[in-house]
Amino acid sequence: QVQPVESGGGLVQPGGSLRLSCSPSGRFFSRYDMAWYRQAPGKQRELVASISSGDSTKYVESVKGRFIIFRHNAAHTVYLQMNNLKPEDTAVYYCTRLMSGEPDSWGQGTQVTVSS
Repeated sequence: QVQPVESGGGLVQPGGSLRLSCSPSGRFFSRYDMAWYRQAPGKQRELVASISSGDSTKYVESVKGRFIIFRHNAAHTVYLQMNNLKPEDTAVYYCTRLMSGEPDSWGQGTQVTVSS
């Protein structure tokens, strides 16, 4: 099992930016499809963005044009660049490997709070 380790969350004002990082354990990182999910209080965990081993990306509609997912295979790291943050982006963000399109395992997540 691959154990993700997320970082980069924090408190930011509306309109601000954050970059999340995730460096999962395990080998063969470049072969994995990776994804970022988030879970807001009282809501179900939702898929935010995914990136395939071939660098194809997908985004949930609410973050299109604001968030960018990218990966640095040599560093075994996947990133989520979040721009123009809104209060509704407040959540715990998780990264995970996708296995047949489904999340593999979960780390502790990183809290993102957007508030003035």
